[in-house]
Amino acid sequence: MYRSHSCGELRASNNNQEVVLSGWVQKVRDKGFVIWADLRDRYGITQLIFDEERTSKELLEQARSLGREFVIQIKGTVIERSSKNPNIATGDIEVLVKELKVLNKALVPPFTIEDKTDGGEDLRMKYRYLDIRRNPVKNNLIFRHKVAMEVRKFLSDEGFIEVETPYLIKSTPEGARDFVVPSRMNEGQFYALPQSPQTFKQLLMVGGMDKYFQIVKCFRDEDLRADRQPEFTQIDCEMAFVEQEDILNVFEKLTKYLLKEVKGFEIERFPRMTYDEAMRTYGNDKPDIRFGMEFGELNEVAQHKEFGVFNDAELVVGIAVPGAATYTRKEIDALIDWVRRPQVGAKGMVYAKYNEDGSFKSSVDKFYDQEDLAKWAAATGAKPGDLICVLSGDANKTRSQLSALRMELAERLGLRNPEEFAPLWVIDFPLLELDEETGHYHAMHHPFTSPKPGQLELLDSDPGAVKANAYDLVLNGNEIGGGSIRIHDKDMQATMFKHLGFTPEEAKAQFGFLMDAFQYGAPPHGGLAFGLDRLVAILGGQETIRDFIAFPKNNSGRDVMIDAPAKIDNEQLKELHLKLDLKA
Repeated sequence: MYRSHSCGELRASNNNQEVVLSGWVQKVRDKGFVIWADLRDRYGITQLIFDEERTSKELLEQARSLGREFVIQIKGTVIERSSKNPNIATGDIEVLVKELKVLNKALVPPFTIEDKTDGGEDLRMKYRYLDIRRNPVKNNLIFRHKVAMEVRKFLSDEGFIEVETPYLIKSTPEGARDFVVPSRMNEGQFYALPQSPQTFKQLLMVGGMDKYFQIVKCFRDEDLRADRQPEFTQIDCEMAFVEQEDILNVFEKLTKYLLKEVKGFEIERFPRMTYDEAMRTYGNDKPDIRFGMEFGELNEVAQHKEFGVFNDAELVVGIAVPGAATYTRKEIDALIDWVRRPQVGAKGMVYAKYNEDGSFKSSVDKFYDQEDLAKWAAATGAKPGDLICVLSGDANKTRSQLSALRMELAERLGLRNPEEFAPLWVIDFPLLELDEETGHYHAMHHPFTSPKPGQLELLDSDPGAVKANAYDLVLNGNEIGGGSIRIHDKDMQATMFKHLGFTPEEAKAQFGFLMDAFQYGAPPHGGLAFGLDRLVAILGGQETIRDFIAFPKNNSGRDVMIDAPAKIDNEQLKELHLKLDLKA
């Protein structure tokens, strides 16, 4: 056998026991008369000892030849450690080595395999198989496994059945670009990789599988950022014979279960907020409610005071930053520069300090007196000692800019505690979004989302006012799940396709299989999909999903470790009946 114990298993109770260990050499410390080596595996580190009094000369020389990351096997005796290490679980013991076998030598790694490494992200991504040996990455992957197992346990106990759906499907318009796969056996035709198993899970409802789930890969060819990958994982769920309340209750219960089982965090309150309220109060549809700084609209108290910047604005809105009245002019100027960055896009920022003595000092004292500024404080909920930050302009853009500022300030003030969790349901989304470039409406979620009861007739008269029977679950300012009650009636689905600009022929070509299925008795149904990568990251106290994926892509969608995507051989192109045209 290669090992009788793992490298994290031995304790003082194992003293004098003969053991066999295998693993990687973390480091070697040679004091001449004694050599220590740290042996590491997934479970921990055990210190090995070779000394002149108890170790043969040949074995000492063999130990001196060991390098970092050599894979070795040892046989030896567990002994009490003279200088104990309280920082590791095996710190009371060490193993006096009697036999050493090098299973595989290793090159010197390009970065140190330690918690705090000297390797930058690009280098570590290139050698990800080495990076996984480091505790932070290893523990993230183990944590992801634990979350996934708890999800499976909960859903199985709730009567859900896990069903796999195909990866090679038909390209359908769902909001993002598809990854397409040419079919060798069907010349000139292509599969698409699924953006989600949406239509298949609806077909499973038609098939009578009334509680379905799947932990499944999804694919979207879209621009990337820290919390996006071209391939990502969903906890995909669907239920039949349910209304919105049924779904919210089940997945509140799942979220509570995960927080308790994985984090030991108990929570009862799942507040609900309409989409309109979220946009008005926080400037985005996934607000972080762990802290305040709610928006205060100032049009009524800030306009018509001969200050043209505000008078000409569609919206004047501010937030009260707790305790920030002490900010220096340099600190405030830095905030103004921050909102002017192209990523935020504001033209500037007006501020007012609410001093501890109850007086105000603002950047627009020429236009506003103390009474005016007191009204600003009332509208934003400011208290003495707070700083009021105000932006103005186009309503939607200004809310988005102030939302970005709110999150930045919360980060700087330490208000986003990763060990605190604040879930929130956002409901009553618009059914349709207007594309300002084309002037056409498209589905805010997907074409199968049902409108709220009684609102279908508004599609003809005021399509932008129609609310969707849709909901998002937000956790700590991140959307971790979203779903809707689906359209299950063939005629209503045809009406929706019509309003989305599909001709009957186009709808038949794209979704005929689903429409046909609905003719055979489709039950009322709805569902929700959690983003597993994002959920795991937030539960793990982070917001970057890349750290919880074994082999992630970079921000250009490349796997720098295997150098993908890559060109393919001309013979493969011929087999697939493809010809490249790479002209600019």
